Amino acid sequence: MKTNAFAKTYGGRKVLDLPAITLQSGAVTAVIGANGSGKSTMAKILAGIEAADESKCSVESSLVGYLPQKPFAFRLSVEQNLALNGGDEAKRTELLEALGLTPLRRSRAKRLSGGETAKMALARSLLGSYDLLILDEPTAAMDMASTLAAEKLIASYAKDTGCAVLLITHSLQQARRIAEEVLYLESGKLIEQGAAEVILNTPKEEKTRQFLEFYGI
Repeated sequence: MKTNAFAKTYGGRKVLDLPAITLQSGAVTAVIGANGSGKSTMAKILAGIEAADESKCSVESSLVGYLPQKPFAFRLSVEQNLALNGGDEAKRTELLEALGLTPLRRSRAKRLSGGETAKMALARSLLGSYDLLILDEPTAAMDMASTLAAEKLIASYAKDTGCAVLLITHSLQQARRIAEEVLYLESGKLIEQGAAEVILNTPKEEKTRQFLEFYGI
């Protein structure tokens, strides 16, 4: 899976300027960086939610799934929300059970808590068939147990389907747990990309090292 080079400008200020990036199919690539580094803007452009400068197509495949930071719940039951994205009943049941949502399967999705909505939306996303699945902070509203369960499902989804998963995360620990590759963004630029073990332990770039030291990995 390969993206094209693209940039984004707001109010005359270039906030994102990225080269072509190759994302490994069947693997999780974590995007790390401080707030304002361009992570979510990158996600929105790759998902087709926002246009890049010059409206350049940014992904070579049209089968792209996207889970935004603020997931949406349709005015249906939890189970019906999942069914909107396909998958057989057995798979939906499996995801509901893994994320602790089985007791809520017939509840109105609009009445869920923030963490429950996040789990439901992730389960719905993992029922789709994509070449690229973009997850923007999917576990930010989840507790520890739910986060660990979600990470296991995300990693399994990538391996089982061969989909390239792009995981936007503020958690360096999460990147260490489930990512095979890591991208480090700073001020809208790609500073370093490589195997997660290398980037998180022995980065080549001084800016990457300073970021990791500041955030205590």
